[in-house]
Amino acid sequence: MSGLETLLSPVILFFVLGAAAAFARSDLAIPEAIAKGMSLYLMAAIGLKGGVEVSASGFTVDMLAAALAGIVLSFLLPLPAFFALTRFGRLDPVNAGAVAAHYGSVSVVTFVTGVEVLGAGGMPPAGYMVAVLALMETPSIIVGLMLARRGRKGDTQPTRDLLHETLLNGSVVLLIGSFLIGLIAGKKGFAPIAPVFDAGFRGVLCLFLLDMGLIAARRLREARALTARLASLAVLLPVVNGVVGVLLGAFVGLDAGSAAALGILAASASYIAVPAAMRLALPEADPGLYLAMSLAVTFPFNITAGIPLYTLLAVKVAT
Repeated sequence: MSGLETLLSPVILFFVLGAAAAFARSDLAIPEAIAKGMSLYLMAAIGLKGGVEVSASGFTVDMLAAALAGIVLSFLLPLPAFFALTRFGRLDPVNAGAVAAHYGSVSVVTFVTGVEVLGAGGMPPAGYMVAVLALMETPSIIVGLMLARRGRKGDTQPTRDLLHETLLNGSVVLLIGSFLIGLIAGKKGFAPIAPVFDAGFRGVLCLFLLDMGLIAARRLREARALTARLASLAVLLPVVNGVVGVLLGAFVGLDAGSAAALGILAASASYIAVPAAMRLALPEADPGLYLAMSLAVTFPFNITAGIPLYTLLAVKVAT
């Protein structure tokens, strides 16, 4: 699938429609309860299908390599992000640490969109990439907090509460749990529920991205702390991280689809799990800042331009 075909796919166009409606100040909206239900559905569906695929193929060396690569990326990516945010972005260590944690973690919706685009283009990633997604949720939070503590006075970190918030975060529990259910059930067990979790997947994803377009555009309109320097970093960081992810995936021997998926994971920035952890662990950090960067700038960039870019790079280096 070419970059133009990716941009013209229904899932991307629904996101563009939502953003355009928000910028035009339309009253178009999706009720929060429905949006949350769609989010739960998408995470359960991607986890189930990933577990089913791993059940069919079995555990492989490639799966182990991808998992290790993902964990390494999640631990290391916040470090250059923190350096860029403090030196170029001129953020204090606390806010820089909070933002850096977002750019080492992952966006489930970006990944799901990328998997859909890759599958439509004839290069679906391996099912075990769902497990890699789950593994990349947490390490960057630990690193981001360690970096933030450099500028934090009187650290009163509630360690037990933080661990509960990160390790038992709803998205992590649902992804891992549905992955294990798919792994246990296999294709035969999945067949009776396939009409719900397979046939309806693309339609729900389109509606969910419509809502994300609305939210991202409105968040961007309301952003106050987002400077030109930080906005540029919100584009530069995913490009650099995505390229590193694709190259690392190719280096460890992943196929083109899985290497592209690893690049998409590395490029994505969390706007669900990490903000929840930061609100608990770093209440003095500015939520408007890290949400504006990850959700209002990086997410739209990845959906419209990043995914085609990482896919094209993976085709060149991993095939």
